Amino acid sequence: MNATWSRFNIVSIVLGFAFLYLPIVLLVIFSFNASKLVTVWGGFSTKWYVELFNNRGLMDAAWVTIRVGLISATIATVLGTLAALTLTRYTRFRGRVLFSGMVFAPLVMPEVITGLSLLLLFVAIGFDRGFMTVTLAHITFSMCFVAVVVQSRLVSFDRSLEEAAMDLGAPPVKTFFQITLPVIMPAIVSGWMLAFTLSIDDLVISSFTSGPGATTLPMKIYSQVRLGVTPEINAACTLLIAIVAIGVVVASLANKRREVQRLRDEQAAQRG
Repeated sequence: MNATWSRFNIVSIVLGFAFLYLPIVLLVIFSFNASKLVTVWGGFSTKWYVELFNNRGLMDAAWVTIRVGLISATIATVLGTLAALTLTRYTRFRGRVLFSGMVFAPLVMPEVITGLSLLLLFVAIGFDRGFMTVTLAHITFSMCFVAVVVQSRLVSFDRSLEEAAMDLGAPPVKTFFQITLPVIMPAIVSGWMLAFTLSIDDLVISSFTSGPGATTLPMKIYSQVRLGVTPEINAACTLLIAIVAIGVVVASLANKRREVQRLRDEQAAQRG
């Protein structure tokens, strides 16, 4: 019975991972296809990557996406961290329930509703749609994800470290930057990466809030896919996958290195 269940579990896992990642593997493989037909293999070639970098429309959209992602992820990380600190450190204040609901509402709000509400807001205040409106929209929906990640770290934070620093004469601001911030930095970095990934992946909200000169790469790819998938799109998607994968690997290595350093410091303190 155990062997039967074991084989069943293995088959289920293999089929599950194949369903998730086989299309991505095929996309990467066919991005090196020499044929213009994306479903017919015509030999290995990198010419579509050259064509991609010569495609002014896709490159402009990629540059807009990167700028929006960097700016929105950075601002969302700052605001999300402040929101997490407020919800964790100040458990009782007037309007806390409303504040908490407003922070975490985008987590459960359908993207269509979020995009439409932001569109109506920008139209009502006479704010011309463009790069700025897309950036503000991405900050709005990604900030809550940062708040969740940072708040989960703050919940388990040892407040005695801050109390010890302040007992030794450190003011609250210095205590935060020298004690609290380094401890929660892995969570902040993870939140920034999550916000950046959500930004470069977003299509629905960007479609509602974009304007002339603010076409993101997902919007550009979607508009071209409706007319037919081209090898250039496969190459662009492969590069996006590579960027996200490299970011995840770098973050994992950095967290592992930080954890090893922390263990070494603890061992050195114990020997001392």
